[in-house]
Amino acid sequence: MSTPIYAVGDIHGQAEQLETALARIEADGGSDARIVFLGDYADRGPDSRAVLDRLIAGQSQGRDWITLKGNHDRMFEMFLRDHPAQDDRLLIGYHWLHDRIGGVETLASYGVPVPEGVRTYQVHAQARAAVPAEHRNFLAGLPNYHQEGGLLFVHAGIRPGLPLDRQVENDLIWIRQEFLDDPRPHPWLVVHGHTPGKRAEHHGNRVNLDAGAGYGRPLATAVFEGGQCWLLTETGRQPLAPHA
Repeated sequence: MSTPIYAVGDIHGQAEQLETALARIEADGGSDARIVFLGDYADRGPDSRAVLDRLIAGQSQGRDWITLKGNHDRMFEMFLRDHPAQDDRLLIGYHWLHDRIGGVETLASYGVPVPEGVRTYQVHAQARAAVPAEHRNFLAGLPNYHQEGGLLFVHAGIRPGLPLDRQVENDLIWIRQEFLDDPRPHPWLVVHGHTPGKRAEHHGNRVNLDAGAGYGRPLATAVFEGGQCWLLTETGRQPLAPHA
């Protein structure tokens, strides 16, 4: 692949970091750069609304931006349905408004408080009124993966050994150990997020770009070109090579 393609890890409401990433990409590849966003635009960070506004605006302006679905995006979308639903992949006792998930911070960015003791139906009604229809439509329409040449971009990973047409959404946006612990080569280099680390990492068969922006660490941005991978930093491209 000779034309560069850029990827942005899990943003998690970090609107300022998103702007920094976009500026670095434009400086490296121009305003027409193709960018794949790996999902998890909402939750935990301070300004999920601004993140969605920016992504929607960029696509409406004709930017070559591909926005994939993350598990947090699905949880947000499910809560906003006519009758709020909870993702059955969550641990028992967890829900989107649990303090470890980040939905409370997301609703705060829309001006919807979640005070202690409030009922779900009350928060749901306020959320439906506060979240614009274009945001709900954006969340509901996110694709699960983008495949280009020898690269497969996906939020969480894949079920090893299954062809792409047999992969299911629950794995593509939620899978962890069955994918992370498998060292075998895949048909593509899988570029993913979902499992936060302290930095972006290249594992040979996969590249993890969730560097923990949801927990206050820097947002990871990478560029793939000619079979090689670099991180974009304040000083430009830095090689991201497989672990020895």
